[in-house]
Amino acid sequence: MPHILFIVMASVSAVPTSEASAPSLKVSANDCCTNGITVCFKAADAMIELAPTHKPKPDPTDLVFGTVFTDHMLTIEWTSTGGWQKPHICPFHNLSIHPACSALHYAVQLFEGMKVYRGQDNVLRMFRPMLNMKRMLKSAERACLPSFDAAELLECIRKLVEVDQEWVPQSDSASLYIRPTFLGTEPSLGVKKPSRALLYVILSPVGPYFSTGTKPVSLWADTKYIRAWKGGTGDCKMGGNYGASIYAQYEAIDFGCQQVLWLYGKDHQITEVGTMNLFLYWVNENGEEELATPPLDGVILPGITRQSILELTRKWGVFKVSERYLTMADLCCALKENRVKEMFGSGTACVVCPVGHVLYQRQNLHIPCLGDCPPLASRLLKELSDIQYGRTPSDWVCLV
Repeated sequence: MPHILFIVMASVSAVPTSEASAPSLKVSANDCCTNGITVCFKAADAMIELAPTHKPKPDPTDLVFGTVFTDHMLTIEWTSTGGWQKPHICPFHNLSIHPACSALHYAVQLFEGMKVYRGQDNVLRMFRPMLNMKRMLKSAERACLPSFDAAELLECIRKLVEVDQEWVPQSDSASLYIRPTFLGTEPSLGVKKPSRALLYVILSPVGPYFSTGTKPVSLWADTKYIRAWKGGTGDCKMGGNYGASIYAQYEAIDFGCQQVLWLYGKDHQITEVGTMNLFLYWVNENGEEELATPPLDGVILPGITRQSILELTRKWGVFKVSERYLTMADLCCALKENRVKEMFGSGTACVVCPVGHVLYQRQNLHIPCLGDCPPLASRLLKELSDIQYGRTPSDWVCLV
């Protein structure tokens, strides 16, 4: 049976009155051509080619992160001579790229990670997706990849999700993960700005990121490996940042730990945990109750969950909220004086992940957790999840 190819305008989903103020992802775009070169694609031009058959949907209670993919994907090609081509939503398929592709040889590539949640009202919601688009644009600039209109890409993604909406799990412990990816496809071994690029998006239904769920994780803290450094690409979501961390991750496992606590500098600054941003809830050196996280100085990835936690807790007004440097000496001193309340990581994949132990200089540092449910981490997980699944109305969500 041949594929069905047609151009379609996305239908408008009903908006619950409780979320009438939630922003829609639908956009209108002006013509974007300069000297015959399309400088940005338009979602209204998207071609949709439906798959002739559909794969069976997985059991939402038995999902392994990032191993199952939906029926369709989005592809948009770019060339320096022709600009952006029309977006194409098509059946999920393998890519065909030149063996000299610059993404393969020189890591000219980047990605994003975001989710769609199905509420009990059956409405699909994205959580602060424009922040992902802005971060993706920043990463693209750093990788010398072409710019694009963030709103147009978001509308293309919305259309893709609408096509594969049956893949969004009907579960409050699962979601549909969205992976936008941007590759330099320059067919040359020269180290240079690519003249060709491919932007594509794939979707994957996912459950909890860690097999242990939300139980506290153990960390290996050592200066042997460095995740990122000032002047590098630690504040961009590039694949090279992650691929280079895998070796250290397995060394952490050899030491009986689940993740790496990344340190930086001679003073052993605490930066990130695994692939997550890090928060320390403590009584600081001035006797103040404080939630602290490292500042965005070029080493730290500006996480969307990180930003949301900072904004939520500042709105609460219950304790001091700071973006400040933290060192292992600060942590060890605070633990010795019983000033540490909680420590946790945050990210799109896990939302909030408590830390239970840190192995540092052959000492196993115990982080207070009050069982498996530290109060602050649990409250943040609940409040963020309530927004994501629509139990709490918020202008942080965009309706599909």
